[in-house]
Amino acid sequence: MLDEHIVFVDLETTGATATHDRITEIGVIEVNHGQLISEWSTLVNPGMSIPPMIQALTGITNAMVASAPSFAEIQRALLPRLKGKLFVAHNARFDYGFLKNEFRRCGVTFNARVLCSVKLSRKLYPQHARHNLDTLLERHELACEARHRALGDARVLWLLAQKWTAERGAAAVKAAVDVLVKTQTVPVGLPDLAFDNIPETPGVYLFYGDNDVVLYVGKSINIRSRVMSHFSGDHRVNKDMRIAREIKRIDWKQTAGELGALLLESKLVKQLAPVHNRQLRRNSQLCAWYWADTGGADGNIGHAPQIATADDIDPARFGELYGLFRSRATAIEALREIAATHGLCNILLGLEKRTAPLTGACFAHQIKRCRGACVGLESHEQHALRLKQALSSMRTVPWPFEGRIAIRENTIDGECTDLHVLDHWCYLGTVRSEAELHDLAEVRTAPVFDVDTYKILKRYITKPPHGASIVRIAA
Repeated sequence: MLDEHIVFVDLETTGATATHDRITEIGVIEVNHGQLISEWSTLVNPGMSIPPMIQALTGITNAMVASAPSFAEIQRALLPRLKGKLFVAHNARFDYGFLKNEFRRCGVTFNARVLCSVKLSRKLYPQHARHNLDTLLERHELACEARHRALGDARVLWLLAQKWTAERGAAAVKAAVDVLVKTQTVPVGLPDLAFDNIPETPGVYLFYGDNDVVLYVGKSINIRSRVMSHFSGDHRVNKDMRIAREIKRIDWKQTAGELGALLLESKLVKQLAPVHNRQLRRNSQLCAWYWADTGGADGNIGHAPQIATADDIDPARFGELYGLFRSRATAIEALREIAATHGLCNILLGLEKRTAPLTGACFAHQIKRCRGACVGLESHEQHALRLKQALSSMRTVPWPFEGRIAIRENTIDGECTDLHVLDHWCYLGTVRSEAELHDLAEVRTAPVFDVDTYKILKRYITKPPHGASIVRIAA
């Protein structure tokens, strides 16, 4: 880190919204290869009143900024101090977003490689939960002569960089910085500020092309980081390069946690059929093997498994279905592999016709890979028991509840809750309140089974993640 040309930056502002609030003070510490080059700061007339609460926090009053230059007046002096250097700030998205907006109002495009010192602290000291500036000052036994003033806080970042390098070593700090700082190139079809307002929360993101065609739907526990990774020049894949050429707009939908993001991604991919999504797109050829082993003479002992197509798959009958396959061909191939592995008879499995009435042996028996159920060397009952054992690992899991449920998922801060409503492995929707939950529970449309949703829910219901809980819905 300290082997680069760096600016440690801090701003004081009239509020927290970069598109509305304005800068009241700027502090910049310039360091080149570990050597302090300069310190620079100025008050800025924001052109609006500073709220009393912020005046009390920073000590910067309306009277102090009344005669200060506007940002437009200082931007020509500021830009050369920042341009071409690694931009380091605490909660860097805040400071960087404010400066990009202020420069944009002046008709200037400002871009920089950005490093957030909060994220760097978390990476270097993962054993600690808190990484705000006051906590770091106390933890590292550092002093700040002018807390909540721009130059004072920028000096703290420079002190922290030196402290971290001394404690963790230059190589470890550089490795952490290399992971955190990637060169994101804003695709030509997007506005310069396209990434700035994307939240760092769980959710789903959507890329749109010409005529609002959906190019791609993805999910992440950090939408902003994942979106930007698509356009990081250091590890672009062919799909990302194609998206970068075609993209014209980005949209996103926030969720409380990972489960909501997984469910919403699967739903949207099937609804919208994005150009560059493949794995989760709807497959009308979905099928499974149906085989009900009743164990009696009138049951299915000795009867061949039957293909259940997408229209025939009923989640209420899970326990009698084996495997979920994306095509009839893959289902048949899977059963053939089971037969070969366990010495089962392809004739009794319905995979091969007898060459002679009643007595013909299957081809596998002729090459000594079938134990002979087709020619009476093994009873049909014994064959069925071995088939049951062979299929056991493929058996679909019966719905473990009497009816509809909801999975409650909270945001990390606990301020928001999603209730994902489910019925027999089918996703019915997500609501945010008990009242909405009741309304959705009243909707009695037939659930639509989806294999990807089944796989997601099976994992979550078997082992709910921390903070998730199951809410039973009255019939």
